[in-house]
Amino acid sequence: MINEVYINKAAKFLPNNPVSNDEMEDYLGLINKKVSKSKCIVLRNNGIKCRYYAIDKNGIATHTNSQMTALAIRNLFDNNVEELKKIDLISCGTSTPDQMMPSHGVMVHGWLPETNAMEVVSPSGVCCSGMHALKYAWMSVKLGEATNAVATGSERLSRILRSDVFEEETQKLIEAEKNPYITFDKDFLRWMLSDGAAVVQLTNKKNENGISLKVEFLDGVSYAHLVESCMYMAAEKNEDGTLKSYMDYSSNEIIDNSILSIKQDVKLLSNKIVSFGFDKIISLFEKHNLKPEDIDYFLPHMSSEFFRSKMAEMLDKNGMHIPQEKWFTNLSSVGNVGAGSIYLMIEELFNSGKLVKGNKIFLTVPESARFSYMYGLLTVC
Repeated sequence: MINEVYINKAAKFLPNNPVSNDEMEDYLGLINKKVSKSKCIVLRNNGIKCRYYAIDKNGIATHTNSQMTALAIRNLFDNNVEELKKIDLISCGTSTPDQMMPSHGVMVHGWLPETNAMEVVSPSGVCCSGMHALKYAWMSVKLGEATNAVATGSERLSRILRSDVFEEETQKLIEAEKNPYITFDKDFLRWMLSDGAAVVQLTNKKNENGISLKVEFLDGVSYAHLVESCMYMAAEKNEDGTLKSYMDYSSNEIIDNSILSIKQDVKLLSNKIVSFGFDKIISLFEKHNLKPEDIDYFLPHMSSEFFRSKMAEMLDKNGMHIPQEKWFTNLSSVGNVGAGSIYLMIEELFNSGKLVKGNKIFLTVPESARFSYMYGLLTVC
């Protein structure tokens, strides 16, 4: 039997107090005791006003990724033990697990000792991993394999954005009498990324009271066969565009070249991220017999407000105009939380009191790592 699937609850956990733009280097530190050259430029373009970090000003972790995710799940059920026991699937997406092994999902489960034995999955990836987790939970409930699933998206990036991650590299540049600033592809992301977790509950029955979100479809596409990697971590890009794994570096080389830091090819990002993703929307709307005017809320995951006008232009070019008053994001207030961003948007909108039955919500999540995309449609019921 194929079930209808509904999002009945949404919750979040954001660590500590919001961090303003002026406070960022208090938490992330100065590299070589110098203010970043790129900080003001990046912040001016990305439109982020505050974000959350799971570290204190000394760089000491206050929460792990899995802890934050488990706390968001507890918030989802008001920490009610009987409700936690009813969960029969946890599906967790992140690009920054606390360790390579065990998986992120089982570590989240480990922070929830009140729950029962259950299936746990951990889709890998970057921003799309959260949507992949959502799709796995949706399909499981749809097929009757689960009846009370939880899907999550989370990140903890602040610790690897700290200046001490780059100190060895910059010190060697000084000794070599070269420019003692880290390259823009590394520095750029220090002003873009944030920590946090958000979750949704999926079941085959809608809420008797209040609203639910019926999941109409979740669809994805990858263009990795056409273009090289754009964002990467624990690797370095070779001249031919391939990646050299951290496993192929010596321990000293890993430190000297900050191989474990996250990097982004900004030029490749600008050239490809919008065009690839929005070409797919045309065929997706045709497939599901949708028109732009059917959409009441458009939730685009944007790493930066810089892309808003480019996205709007591409939609208009494709004859798919969606007025700005229908766009809903919370990038400026929570920052870019990668795999958690779309969940944070859903959570805020779901709990806003703005939704009315019949509203249609279109989700789009681009992932620049090697240009993959996820889309979804929710109907308020």
